Amino acid sequence: MRNKGFILIILTIGSGLFFIARLFYLQVLDDSFRGNPLNNAAVRAKYEYPRRGYIYDRNNKLLVANQTSYDIMVVPNEIRKIDTLEFCEILSIEKEEFIKRVHKAKKYSPWLPSLFLQQLSKEDYAILQEKMFRYKGFYIQKRLLREYPYNSAANVLGYISQVNEEMAKKNPYYQSGELIGYQGVEKYYEKELRGVKGVKYIKRNILNKEIGPYKNGKFDTLSVAGKDLKLSLDVNLQQYGEWLLRNKKGGIVAIEPHSGEILALITAPSYNPSLMVGRDRSKNFNKLYLDKFNKPLFDRSLQAQYSPGSTFKMVNGLIALQEGVITTNTTTRCYGGYKYGVRKEAFMGCHCHTFGRPMKLEEAIYKSCNTFFSTAYRKAIEKYPSAAEGMDAWSQHVKKFGLGNYLGYDLPVGQKGLIPDAKYYNRYYPLKNWKAVTTISNAIGQGEILTTPIQLANMTCAIANRGYYFTPHIVKEIDRKPIDNPKFTIPKKTGIDSTYFEPVIKGMQLVFEKKGGTAYYSQIKGIEICGKTGTVENFISIEGKKTQLADHSIFIAFAPKDNPKIAVAVFVENGGFGSRIAAPIASLMIEKYLTNSIQNEWREKKVQGINLYEQEYNKQLELLKANASK
Repeated sequence: MRNKGFILIILTIGSGLFFIARLFYLQVLDDSFRGNPLNNAAVRAKYEYPRRGYIYDRNNKLLVANQTSYDIMVVPNEIRKIDTLEFCEILSIEKEEFIKRVHKAKKYSPWLPSLFLQQLSKEDYAILQEKMFRYKGFYIQKRLLREYPYNSAANVLGYISQVNEEMAKKNPYYQSGELIGYQGVEKYYEKELRGVKGVKYIKRNILNKEIGPYKNGKFDTLSVAGKDLKLSLDVNLQQYGEWLLRNKKGGIVAIEPHSGEILALITAPSYNPSLMVGRDRSKNFNKLYLDKFNKPLFDRSLQAQYSPGSTFKMVNGLIALQEGVITTNTTTRCYGGYKYGVRKEAFMGCHCHTFGRPMKLEEAIYKSCNTFFSTAYRKAIEKYPSAAEGMDAWSQHVKKFGLGNYLGYDLPVGQKGLIPDAKYYNRYYPLKNWKAVTTISNAIGQGEILTTPIQLANMTCAIANRGYYFTPHIVKEIDRKPIDNPKFTIPKKTGIDSTYFEPVIKGMQLVFEKKGGTAYYSQIKGIEICGKTGTVENFISIEGKKTQLADHSIFIAFAPKDNPKIAVAVFVENGGFGSRIAAPIASLMIEKYLTNSIQNEWREKKVQGINLYEQEYNKQLELLKANASK
């Protein structure tokens, strides 16, 4: 016991001596903290916010610039007796609002600067800058806000907004009230665009007036301007597509096949990006967010998930060719549809109108025959010993076209879509007694398959390139240097032999050029366009009841046939047949990009003049009234 007591005394004395030695070192010998200007109450850190990087389109047209703004900052612990009424009168705020803002700032940090009031008017700034010495604890901070020369591409560009307290705690670079990129390019490339803050330490006298730099600027740092971005976007094409989709809901995605550069990324309805700038930004955001019918903040080109419909038939045709279950000479006879069981309901109708005549792959594509592709799909699955093995092999083929997963593009939002596999069906059929015919709707791009517009545009690129694609991306250059990220520069292969693409592409060409092709009336003289229509059933839930609305109109295309320069996917909600509205929109987008002109203005006026917004709204209103009266 005596030994234990002695050891305890030694440990206590040793610990005491250690702490004494440490305190002596920190207070007498170590001067690393002594020079920190933030330890001096008479010194204020004044941040210099760098110029945020400009954003240009692929043709060097300025899309996002900067404008000067002035904010009032507050350091709660430094507030002294001030004329609150005068201060509030200058700023046109109530005293209660003043107290609320100061309390919020104090809650964040009593000794760190917080945003008190953003974006002073020029008149208020002129008055205040001469009087700020009266208001101890407050100072004016110069900032740069965004400015948008074009009312376009809000979903691509994103916006900047204030850093909240939670974000500031997670990321020490930011302080509450500073600006950060939200959504779009502004968010994804925040580090490149923001630059690096500079800081100046300023001495103040007892009147709170600035009297010069602390220690002659020894601790000051310069700001570093943000990097400029050049997007792959063509703003003229972007605006044209937005114009075509006016009074409609949907998305258009255009990609350059040989690079993966996104030429247009359109969602409708959208909003003016300038609404996200100024003191009304918060009010405007809430208004857009609460618009549940239009959903202008929802990027349909990246986030909306639709069945691809008949545009998916080319993939099934390519898989069947690769698996060796069909050849280019394989024929199928269609008698108005495909019967896949003994029940009356086990029949998939078809509108190819071939009436039992033998049909090969090319014709099946341009006439969009359900029977041909259902037969090919079933053969591809049944080639394997079990449906599960066949389904997994089919699923892997499809996913190599970039479907069923996030593509990895350089924008912060998106959806995976869905490409089912055996595991998926085993969950719904625990006895594992499902077969190829159980999943036959996959043959025509319906059933469980879900895709986003950008995924379909990328799939079209893979076909146009005869078997490979580049991950789609929106940024072309950073600080005048081409992107060299291998993620975007190394091609991804589909695993389908290039020779199998030629008959499929020929069939897609005949969609436009052959009488009876589903896009025959959307062809453009002098341009070889290859495409495919799609029409997808559309159901919504009204008062808990499944209700069918007008079909979605879908179209994919690329041009020219050889050495393609543009691939397009168009989704128009409630647009009806793919040939009715999606096909002419795709043709117009291609013609506009390749020739910068339009031959048939009547076509563009007809498309642009269709008001599906009003039609859908009235239809849903009628259904709601009908359900309410029951």
